Amino acid sequence: QVQLVESGGGLVQAGDSLRLSCAASGRTFGAYPVGWFRQAPGTEREFVAAISRAGSRTYYTDSVKGRFTISRDNAKNTVYLQMNSLKPEDTAVYYCAAAPFAYSGTYSWKATDYDSWGQGTQVTVSS
Repeated sequence: QVQLVESGGGLVQAGDSLRLSCAASGRTFGAYPVGWFRQAPGTEREFVAAISRAGSRTYYTDSVKGRFTISRDNAKNTVYLQMNSLKPEDTAVYYCAAAPFAYSGTYSWKATDYDSWGQGTQVTVSS
């Protein structure tokens, strides 16, 4: 497994931007896809975005398309989630996750395909 640490969350107003970071350690960073998920109180964890090993392919849930951008810098062992035009419904704890080294897909929207998770970072968007 890989160790993941998220940062960059905070309290912002609707329309503002935030950039989340996910720093990884423990194995070759570019060897596995990474995803971002979020969980609001009383709801199940939901997929937000995913990125392939080299960063050439990305995938987003419909509600964030055009507002969020996932990227990665394998030299810095870090994945980013740039969040623009934030809405109150984006309020949640955001988690990054890494797929196993043996994962054969390009990326995944399914939480069960990931085996390493960070502790999460809180994002709160006020109206």
